[in-house]
Amino acid sequence: MLDGLSYDDHEPPSIGLVPSGTSWDDVRDHIKIAHDFLLVEPGASGEYAGAYWTGTDMVVLDELGTDLDEALDEFRDLLRQRGEL
Repeated sequence: MLDGLSYDDHEPPSIGLVPSGTSWDDVRDHIKIAHDFLLVEPGASGEYAGAYWTGTDMVVLDELGTDLDEALDEFRDLLRQRGEL
């Protein structure tokens, strides 16, 4: 489990904010257990990525933008479009 996550809960669903430098293996392990929606801070690409658990595997939605608020909105929109909310 990832320690010290902050969460954006201004709008449902609550999304955990994963600090940069966190490995994708750690993100996967956390999601597999907690089934949280997570937004991963930009790495080399410079853009946020969203991750969630489908019940059998982790899905990563990348290229959500470089601005935190826009990335959160885009991630929530994509989750709605995919029927995850």
